[in-house]
Amino acid sequence: MKQLKELFSDTLIYGVSSVVTRFISYLLVPFYTGVFDTDEYGIVNLIYVLIAFLNVVFTYGMESTYFRYAKDRDKAKNIFKTLQLCLFGTTVVLIAIVWFLNPVINPIIGLVEPFPLFTLMLGILAFDTLSAVPFAELRLSRQPVKFAVIKMLNVFINIGLNLYLILQLHLSIEAVLISNVIASIITAFIVWAVTFDMMKGKWDGDFLGKAIRFGLPFVPAGIGYVINEMVDRVFLKRMDPETLTNLYGLAPDNSAYNGEDIVGIYSANYKLAVVMLLFVTVFRFAWQPFFMRKSDDAEAPRIFSETFRYFNLGAAFIFIFFSLFIPSIVQIRIPFTEATLIGRDYWLGLNVVSPLLMAYWFQGWYINFSAGIFIGEKTKVLAFITLIGSAITITGNFAFVPMFGMLASAYTTLASYAVMAMVIYFYSKKAFEVPYKLWQGFFVIAIAEFSLALKPTLLNLIGSEIAGSLILFVFAVGVLALMTVKNFFLKEA
Repeated sequence: MKQLKELFSDTLIYGVSSVVTRFISYLLVPFYTGVFDTDEYGIVNLIYVLIAFLNVVFTYGMESTYFRYAKDRDKAKNIFKTLQLCLFGTTVVLIAIVWFLNPVINPIIGLVEPFPLFTLMLGILAFDTLSAVPFAELRLSRQPVKFAVIKMLNVFINIGLNLYLILQLHLSIEAVLISNVIASIITAFIVWAVTFDMMKGKWDGDFLGKAIRFGLPFVPAGIGYVINEMVDRVFLKRMDPETLTNLYGLAPDNSAYNGEDIVGIYSANYKLAVVMLLFVTVFRFAWQPFFMRKSDDAEAPRIFSETFRYFNLGAAFIFIFFSLFIPSIVQIRIPFTEATLIGRDYWLGLNVVSPLLMAYWFQGWYINFSAGIFIGEKTKVLAFITLIGSAITITGNFAFVPMFGMLASAYTTLASYAVMAMVIYFYSKKAFEVPYKLWQGFFVIAIAEFSLALKPTLLNLIGSEIAGSLILFVFAVGVLALMTVKNFFLKEA
């Protein structure tokens, strides 16, 4: 338990900062949905789809490589300098390649011409790429406070500039990227300054070959992750008007929905599932450096197994609460305004929130099980696993989006992450044996889903959305709490 306290303490620091920054950042959602049309908001989200995709290529696994090899602190400076200089060189080359490809890329994301959005996007990519290894150093060397403060500063700058550029200078969607690139530049210079001492190491050409062999499998793995997260927008954007009218009727102004409208609506509701993503992300921030530090500990398998159990209890609480209360949550008014948490025009997509929460829960399983892959240096299997996930995502969206629209994309994402979690579990157990108790995890999921399934019946009986949700929440959490007190989730058999 002492070992887990170290993980929990780091998670708490990452968690507090991430909750604050995500909450403040999320305030931009009602702001954006209030000032941008749904089609404009859809274009912004497609641009960020491309940023996420290219970020994987630009970093090509060097952050994960740093975690794997820089735990040997005697060699850390040499590794840091080698990876940072390598990233600088490849970033310059990749930016030039992407720039020349802009005539092909622009039509995909709906840009009429490359300036200024395309240029701003490349700036964000460059500075975020060159910040990846310095941020990894802060996490590996257990400096979560510095990491959190710099990340929070990034968000404050971003939001402040968004408000100024849109409300005062009356800029359109370009304000989103201008704010982001300025925040990324300032953040990069700060994290470089904080980790500047690490650049005093020596260039290690021999290590670079090993680093690239370890890191490159993360490129297809990362691309697969982006596909799972983002490609659904492409299929939604291409839905024909007749199908959209059949599924969703007419917009509030009696006009027909178009693909960009649906992308904007889906993306806004996707962000409501950010609470589970936030939980998983915070866990990942602390988990990756933790399991690498503990990999040689004889107690590591038991510690990893217990971590999985506690993770599931935390995920269950989030899933149950937000799945039950989301119809009420979106109606919360922003103080001093008439705006709600997301604009009323976006409520059309609320039914995607619950399956997306569950999808991120399974992503958390994937992250838990990835410890064995890292420790056993079996990263080549990641490409295969994400290929399976990507195939499910593409096939599911292609087959079912024309029939079920946004809901098909959400459940396809859930299916993809669930399968990937099970496949990486199989390979992880072979690389590094950990006594995970999957049946306990599935039992927690069953309780969470059962509480949600009871909601329509209970609402018919009592007629109150909030009261019904509260009763079911207390019931489900009570069952989990009772089983925790009785040590049900700590049983080994």
